[in-house]
Amino acid sequence: MRVVIVGAGIGGLAAALALAQSGQQSLVLEAAPQLGEIGAGIQLGPNAFHVLDQLGMGETLLKGAVYVDSFRLMDSATGRQINRFSFGTEFRQRFGNPYVVVHRADLHRSLLDACTSSGLVEIRTGVTIERFEQDARAVRAVAAGGRSFEGDALIGADGLHSAVRAQIVRDGAPRVSGHTTYRSVVDVEAMPEEFRWNSMAVWVGPKSHIVHYPLKGAKLFNLVATAHDEADRALAGAAVTDEEVAEKFAHLVPDVWRIISCGQAWKKWVLCDREPVENWNDGRVTLLGDAAHPTLQYFAQGACMAMEDGMCLANALGAFGPDVVEALDAYRRERLVRTARIQLGSRLIGDHIFHPSGVHALTRNATLESIGDAAFMNAFAWLYDAGNTHTSVKRPTAVPQPAV
Repeated sequence: MRVVIVGAGIGGLAAALALAQSGQQSLVLEAAPQLGEIGAGIQLGPNAFHVLDQLGMGETLLKGAVYVDSFRLMDSATGRQINRFSFGTEFRQRFGNPYVVVHRADLHRSLLDACTSSGLVEIRTGVTIERFEQDARAVRAVAAGGRSFEGDALIGADGLHSAVRAQIVRDGAPRVSGHTTYRSVVDVEAMPEEFRWNSMAVWVGPKSHIVHYPLKGAKLFNLVATAHDEADRALAGAAVTDEEVAEKFAHLVPDVWRIISCGQAWKKWVLCDREPVENWNDGRVTLLGDAAHPTLQYFAQGACMAMEDGMCLANALGAFGPDVVEALDAYRRERLVRTARIQLGSRLIGDHIFHPSGVHALTRNATLESIGDAAFMNAFAWLYDAGNTHTSVKRPTAVPQPAV
């Protein structure tokens, strides 16, 4: 079997590597002229490491990761801590893996190196796929200029603005959330000393929230500041001035402002997602990651879900053998509700946990203050579960036929 994968991001490479582990060849087509990842820090929950362990990369990634010891929820309107949930020994034992943060480029590079060394993954850059065509025997990805690439299956891992999705789902442009995110990475010395926590810190406030956590052995800090500012046009990675960032978050308490003011070389994104859809398959073609179920950032699960997709997809193709259509449908069914829960839940977190004000915020604080570590872990067991059954697909056993 030969699988064509459109997109060499984290999800596309994870799928290629998972396929290689089962002896299947893949051709990965990337529109960009050079391979790389945009962004800085990325959070990896235990569920991500369940996949990375299956890919043989868990130990490698953990060596360069920062094990954050807690999740601190702070109130940026008052400056006080709402609660602190431990990511320590009990959390790791419960879910079988830690909660860590790594540089996004490090994760991408590790996946790329593993794909290259497998001998079963071919990667071509500068190839923009515009559409696909298929028959009963094969499927072809058609690039700009008419060149085509044939395989037994085609995986659209081409992101939020997926050309493969456009042909299958036909749902137009992504939904603009009205939330603008500003990102910066600073040296640890620039971060105010009293806030150099080894934590996933989230400051929630009126129509805004701030996230910071250490990177690269705590030599760097990742800063993410998000404003619910009703932005109505998609934007990705645009450079902005310090003055624009200052204006967006001037209403927050001085402690938060001190954190934001140490940022530099800020870039901004206007966040987008899409409505969950029940079907993202067409015969020998399926979608993966943001092409299938793009989500807002509030569960910190976009890349994690894409890696889970890749492993589940490879398992399905292995379980169903030459029956590609059935394999892809089994993969879709396995992933559908879990990924939709992330999409819809992320919207709820943004609107009702991170960004409320007034009585709504007071009620949030009172509710979350009363939650202990055990209740916190129970609430996230569906997501981080150590069993991680969400990447495995088994061929149904044949129904016994009555004796003649």
